[in-house]
Amino acid sequence: MERRFIQQLGPQEQVHEVYRAEGKQLRPNRHGALYLQVDLTDRSGSISARMWNAGEQLYRSFENGDYVRVEGTTQVYQGALQLIVSRMQRVDPAEVDPADFIPVAPCEVDRLMNRMAELLRGLRNPALRNLAECFLLDEAFLRDLAKAPAGMKFHHAYAGGLVDHMVNLMELARLIAPRYPDMDAELLLMGAFLHDIGKVRELTYQREYGYSDAGQLLGHLVIGTQMLEDKIRRAEELAGEPFPPELALRLKHMIVSHHGQLDFGSPKPPMTLEALALHCLDHLDAWMAAFRQCIKEDPNVGSPWTAFHSQLNRKLFKGEGASAPASELPTPPPPPAEM
Repeated sequence: MERRFIQQLGPQEQVHEVYRAEGKQLRPNRHGALYLQVDLTDRSGSISARMWNAGEQLYRSFENGDYVRVEGTTQVYQGALQLIVSRMQRVDPAEVDPADFIPVAPCEVDRLMNRMAELLRGLRNPALRNLAECFLLDEAFLRDLAKAPAGMKFHHAYAGGLVDHMVNLMELARLIAPRYPDMDAELLLMGAFLHDIGKVRELTYQREYGYSDAGQLLGHLVIGTQMLEDKIRRAEELAGEPFPPELALRLKHMIVSHHGQLDFGSPKPPMTLEALALHCLDHLDAWMAAFRQCIKEDPNVGSPWTAFHSQLNRKLFKGEGASAPASELPTPPPPPAEM
């Protein structure tokens, strides 16, 4: 029987399918009876599901990240599609195809990896070019980068999403740099590459997306700075001379300040032209990706408006031309090969 992906579901449909469970919660309703709330996911997206009159036994029968076979009916509630579950049972991972649960990358990862290398090897500053080469010679880093998402849900949350985000910023840096001749264009380009490198170790992305122990305890800003320091030492060994101290300081500042504000997790706000430009470009690309994904996955196929999105704290206007029923989900490309 052909699989029914979440993005293909519509209102009032009977569902009998395997999904991956995330974010499970056992909650009381206003009468005190317990119900199960869980997010069900596959490669096409996610749907909120509820099972009434659930208990501790069902709640403990599976863990977040497990595959579950679900029976139920879809319905629209407050403008969003949800699934009312009548039956749920854990499934042995050996019985499912993992490719059905790896978010589909809307990009060609190999092409992006090659473009990233091309841009880095085009640097004219010898110190920056040698530093970039140390990253490009690290096969383990490149393998992880080709598989890593840039986030778990908000933006570029798919295999290869991190390099997609990086290359977008590098291309944007090349576009805007000529408009600001007092800014160091190559420093900005290198900062666009470096700003999120810590996510290859902050996040876990082998089976389900989550945070590593280092990610929980340190975060990608600290991890990224450590990775930069390691590669600076390696560049000094290969070049036989010290790396320019001020250049190293400026690169580290771009990593730790790229979130832009203390409230958003940056220990320092941007204090150089390049750091400010990087923050603005990062903010633009992340939010554009989040808006596009929200519109693409929106279940309100009969409305020019999306459902309310809690992370964006708003609805999005799709336009009248976007109200036609969604087409069948295309067959995705295979997951990128390890490099």
